[in-house]
Amino acid sequence: MMDTRVITAHLPAELAEKLDGLSERLDRPRGWIVKEALASYISLEEKRHRLTLEALEDVDAGRTVEHAQVEAWAQGLSGGTKRRTHR
Repeated sequence: MMDTRVITAHLPAELAEKLDGLSERLDRPRGWIVKEALASYISLEEKRHRLTLEALEDVDAGRTVEHAQVEAWAQGLSGGTKRRTHR
């Protein structure tokens, strides 16, 4: 069995009401929804942190692109033509 800990958090009333509604709609306990939401959020933040560290390593190693090059690339995406307006 997995060790668990009880964590208490104060939620704004509106968010707690939304959690209650979601719990009813999914027929799942509130604790299950909170656990799933936190796991997803923490996973996303860990990925964001890892990607940030990788990007900083690229900067430190000089693997960068000049701003003017990025602008030229972005302008090239439109194929050099003006955008059409829809009527």
